[in-house]
Amino acid sequence: MTTTRLLRVTAAMAAATAVFVGGASGVAVASAPASTAGDVTFDRSLHLDGAKNARDVGGYATTDGHTVRTGLVYRTDALNNLSAADLTKLQSLDVKAVDDLRTVYERTVQPDRVPAGATAHWYDVLGGSSPTTLVDMNSAYVAFIDGPGASAAFASVLRDIRDTDGAVLYHCSAGKDRTGWTTAVLLTVLGVDRATVDTDYMLSNVYRDSDGTGSTGFLNGVQQSWLDSSFATAEQRYGSFDNYVHQGLGLTDADIATLKAKLLV
Repeated sequence: MTTTRLLRVTAAMAAATAVFVGGASGVAVASAPASTAGDVTFDRSLHLDGAKNARDVGGYATTDGHTVRTGLVYRTDALNNLSAADLTKLQSLDVKAVDDLRTVYERTVQPDRVPAGATAHWYDVLGGSSPTTLVDMNSAYVAFIDGPGASAAFASVLRDIRDTDGAVLYHCSAGKDRTGWTTAVLLTVLGVDRATVDTDYMLSNVYRDSDGTGSTGFLNGVQQSWLDSSFATAEQRYGSFDNYVHQGLGLTDADIATLKAKLLV
């Protein structure tokens, strides 16, 4: 790689870190909302000092009358700022797998702190994409579907959730984009309706104190159009979301049945 090319790539990766991190750890609003799904009402925030966008993925109702179990899947922002108390909290929550969706640059700049007893996995979603994709949110959400290695990364998280005896925690840097699509895929596969999936995705704006617009919103928040872009791209590339799950991610009917048996009540 030429010196000029290396400098361009390094600059793009640094900018990507700023985009996806959006500040050291984000700033949560004073009182994040409790979530309601059927008869389940709870505060989904994990209340971690060093990861403000950390929350339980469970508690949502499915269209066929089930509810996603709580205490089995967590979505968070980067874990580099976790306190000792945070690590103890995650250990008490029986986190056994930590899936990191970041690029090698992000991992180098902000290495994870992993709770005792958990196995760390690295599934790089965007590292195979063009460096410019990393700083363009619209392109990033398209790359979630057709970027090199992206589908393999998302599929690996779902398989870890399927196979892990204990809770799985997955994260990127801000816990809103790569983590947001992972959650949208998981909840949709489980049978949660699209409106609820959208609501969960947009909660990043609550926990990161952003309206998702403007320069600050771009760094710290999310926009519904971004998530819509991923869903639309999946349908365009594969014909339907179901085809994306089976052909793009490589999940079988048995995989989906196992996920549902494990995560639904």
